[in-house]
Amino acid sequence: MKYFAYGSNMDSERARKRGIRFSQRRHATLKGYRLEFNKVASRDPREGYANIVQYENGIVEGVLYDIEDSDLSRLDRHEGYPDHYKRVEVRVQLDDRQEVEAVTYVAQPDRVRYELMPSRDYLDHLLAAGGLLSESYRRKLQLWQTLD
Repeated sequence: MKYFAYGSNMDSERARKRGIRFSQRRHATLKGYRLEFNKVASRDPREGYANIVQYENGIVEGVLYDIEDSDLSRLDRHEGYPDHYKRVEVRVQLDDRQEVEAVTYVAQPDRVRYELMPSRDYLDHLLAAGGLLSESYRRKLQLWQTLD
């Protein structure tokens, strides 16, 4: 099964600690969306977790994992599915231009609020995928304003 991570699960160590077993981890892009930090964090209502929002000319970079089907329930639990995030199927593009179907998570509308910011600690999980992200996308993340 393919899982597209665009938020803190891009950090392979975080994914492993959450019990997500993967056989492969690759860079992928999702067209027609943009990254936002507008999902209200459960630990601090001022903090925003990663979410993707449809946006015609947008591109979200992330990590495509090949995971065990049985690990989907672990992902669901960590993503707060179905109360916090809904699970959706998306079509992502690999660096060789091959397109594949993958599962990802989108914040439930009642959990979204604008003008939130990620914490530095949370943003560091996204940056942990640095070697797989383009230099321009990595730079965009590094410059994102944080709560602390």
